[in-house]
Amino acid sequence: MPVLSDVINALDTLWPRARAEDWDAVGPVCGDPGAGVDRVLFAVDPVREVADEAVALGAGLLVTHHPLYLRGTTSVAADTFKGRVVHTLIRNGVALYVAHTNADRADPGVSDALAAALGLRVTGPLVPDPDDPSGRRGLGRLCALDRPLSLREFAALAAERLPAAAQGVRAAGDPDRTVRTVAVCGGSGDSLFAEVRAAGVDAYLTADLRHHPASEAREHSPLALVDAAHWATEWPWCEQAAAQLDAVSERHGWGLRTHVSRRVTDPWTTHHTAPRASEGAPN
Repeated sequence: MPVLSDVINALDTLWPRARAEDWDAVGPVCGDPGAGVDRVLFAVDPVREVADEAVALGAGLLVTHHPLYLRGTTSVAADTFKGRVVHTLIRNGVALYVAHTNADRADPGVSDALAAALGLRVTGPLVPDPDDPSGRRGLGRLCALDRPLSLREFAALAAERLPAAAQGVRAAGDPDRTVRTVAVCGGSGDSLFAEVRAAGVDAYLTADLRHHPASEAREHSPLALVDAAHWATEWPWCEQAAAQLDAVSERHGWGLRTHVSRRVTDPWTTHHTAPRASEGAPN
């Protein structure tokens, strides 16, 4: 059985902390470096129900994509939900490790997993890392479809292939527009509109598209937009990441058992379609 420091060294090799954005908070959050680890749980969000799942599973390590303390803290008191997560993990011997924007930029990274979930062929990064001579790392991915689809069909494909969340999948553009090439970015992606337009793709699939940036993007070009739930676009990475750690474990003979949380931690729980959504505002 490896100890936590062994597993963390492996995770740091898969997703080097130095490749995270300057504002990010990645790496180990809690845990005893010398403690043995035989089970690892992967999840998107370090929320209480996921911490409880890790405890029930008997995991020695919880790996999440989203940070617990992105902006830092002066207290881990258990009278806050984040403090309760820390207390739950430490009390039960579960370490927490975060791979966020360093996993976004990795090869393979979060957007590779998103493209794979949709059956898209990756042709390169949307925003390449300038220090990667192979030209494979970076934010987002440029992709090609095996066969052309209408925007309506492509949005339906995304809704079918991605984990179900209350938001579902919405699209902006002519529903009959032909889609052959796509840019994808797991998580919030409306800061990359300029790069997507420069790539000349037919559609852009991401999450958290806000009204004004999306409206302006539609005015700039005929680019079609496909907006899925943030959690749903990043969850496929958990399965990819677990498989990567499985491969490391096999090489070292560790015998780790990896698990992927299937709890839906998207914050939205219900969705209601306006009956007159296509008829304009009420009189």
